[in-house]
Amino acid sequence: MVSRPVWLTRLLTGWKSAPIVWLTGVRRVGKTVLASAVGESEFLNCDLPSTARRLRDPEEFYRSLRLPLVVFDEIHQLPDPSLVLKIGADAFPKLKILATGSSTLAATQKFRDSLAGRKRNVELFPVLAEELPTFGIANLRDRLLKGGLPRALLGHAHDPAFYAEWLDSYFARDVQELFRLNKRGAFLRFVELVLRQSGGMLEVTSMGKHAGISRPTAMAWLDVLQITHVAHLVRPYAEGGRREIVAQPKLYGFDTGFVSYVRGWDSLRPEDCGLLWEHLVLDTLRSIPIDPIMFWRDKEQREVDFVLPRGHKKVDIIECKWDVDAFELRGLSAFRENYPQGRNLIVSPQVAKSYVRQCKQFNLEYVAVQSLREALTAATHHPLRRGGTL
Repeated sequence: MVSRPVWLTRLLTGWKSAPIVWLTGVRRVGKTVLASAVGESEFLNCDLPSTARRLRDPEEFYRSLRLPLVVFDEIHQLPDPSLVLKIGADAFPKLKILATGSSTLAATQKFRDSLAGRKRNVELFPVLAEELPTFGIANLRDRLLKGGLPRALLGHAHDPAFYAEWLDSYFARDVQELFRLNKRGAFLRFVELVLRQSGGMLEVTSMGKHAGISRPTAMAWLDVLQITHVAHLVRPYAEGGRREIVAQPKLYGFDTGFVSYVRGWDSLRPEDCGLLWEHLVLDTLRSIPIDPIMFWRDKEQREVDFVLPRGHKKVDIIECKWDVDAFELRGLSAFRENYPQGRNLIVSPQVAKSYVRQCKQFNLEYVAVQSLREALTAATHHPLRRGGTL
């Protein structure tokens, strides 16, 4: 079993402030394996009828436990999951509870209680760039092409059949069961359109037209994709600068392997790697977690990949560059005309050790992706190795 310390730390941190941790993430992202690694526990597979029988009397079940940790895997399969969790949290306050599911807790009407104040949410992402050595992956292109679902990533060869089968299972187990949607063909066409457009501006009307559905239906289905973690929207940053994009978000699919699959890629060109690298950096930012993560673009098509508002008029920016020598100042310069305070970070796989360079009037921090978490979470900015002048 591969250890994932980033996520184990997130779980342990969650239990410091609430008795329940809700571990969510897309199907086959590794929730069950992670849940099995948290320590000695009473582990229940809620897909099994025998588990439902054991939980007919939740109080009696909890009294019978001899361990301080209980795991409910796929808890939404139970008839009344929120009642089971509420009783555990309220009547057995010394108990730690881990519940897993492929969507947000509110996705099903079975949850009659929001469990406010009793739970913390942890979303598990596909394998991060910083986790690749742990998985024995040395070639970053493999991660970009195959994606970060462990079974696909660790396969000997790129297997398009895996992604097709996953989409079928996703519709049957997550979408149809939780949302009672029956238009399988149209819905999966819409999912493919979302993945194909990943990394670009959201065009709901156009996507609905190509999927053969109305705009309201497209909006409703986009909500489904966000609830089940298959799509994520990044909002534009706009605080009064000239000619900024103020409303239209960018759309990202959940995994680079599926973006490659719907685009028909069986190998990657440098420009393909650049797009997918941006996805991988976004996953790292979201896993820290940082909120909000935004982007910036103006009507002259000048753009900054990610914008991190820090308060006190400070705004950090993240630029994602597959080829570090291809970085241009056009977007950064336009952004800093309006928002001069903040750090300028360039994240590239070609950066082995972080350093700072001076370019015109800007300090540019070139950051290795393995160091990005530390660079953004350190209480004080640690000194980076200095490079030359561009």
